[in-house]
Amino acid sequence: MISGKTTLIAHLGYPTATFKAPMIYNPWFAQQGIDAVVMPMGVLPEDYAVSLRQIMRFSNLRGALVTMPHKVVTLDLVDEATPTARIAGACNAVLKRPDGSLLGDMFDGAGFVRGVQRKGRSFAGARVLVSGAGGVGSAIAASIAQAGAAELALFDARAESADALAARLRQHYTSLVVRTGSKDPTGFDIVVNATPLGMQEGDPLPFDIARIAPTTFVGEVVMKSEYTPLLRAAMDKGCAVQVGTDMLFEQIPAYLEFFGFGTTTAEALRAVATLQY
Repeated sequence: MISGKTTLIAHLGYPTATFKAPMIYNPWFAQQGIDAVVMPMGVLPEDYAVSLRQIMRFSNLRGALVTMPHKVVTLDLVDEATPTARIAGACNAVLKRPDGSLLGDMFDGAGFVRGVQRKGRSFAGARVLVSGAGGVGSAIAASIAQAGAAELALFDARAESADALAARLRQHYTSLVVRTGSKDPTGFDIVVNATPLGMQEGDPLPFDIARIAPTTFVGEVVMKSEYTPLLRAAMDKGCAVQVGTDMLFEQIPAYLEFFGFGTTTAEALRAVATLQY
């Protein structure tokens, strides 16, 4: 039950209909007896810069989860950002500190990588293709580089976004082979859809499924359905896959620590989650 003493965490993005985080955080808060709630707040891109500062003035607000399409612009709206967020070029979490200043961090990449590793697939020495160089794709690419990939291919419909991400990665990971300009999945050990393709009925697949080998691991960030058209097609070929919500479950313990609510495990979160698709 929300009361006048409840601590709020805003969940900022647009549209909100596909948000899954409240159905994971809020049951866990209730089980733990923590008087806090994640509250979806839809904000249009043209309103976001002004809205973020206004929302952060709410006295009972601890901070915010940030999702599409606001992750990249948030980096320029916080007072300080962690090195991970700077490399990723985006923020998906904002903490309001006691003095009112805003600290931005990024957990998408860590959540994605942890999920894949827990399924027994290593990034060490791997060839990886990431399609989508926005906020979530940049974060995932940064964490994959940190996990020891040998080669990272980046694609984005806006070529300049992929090129800018490649430059940031080369600056921090000098031995990593980074390529841009192609989303052909042939020969890659792991491929990742970090685009919105799959959120709308009739979206094309982000990769040519005929060119994905059965030994390739296929990861997804779209959460509109548990098994997106890409994942269903990949499984039909015998590929191991990771659903979009796995990234959420794996990063939430880090989020909870960031917001000062202790920590937990992905298993404990899954046990109480009330996910709906």
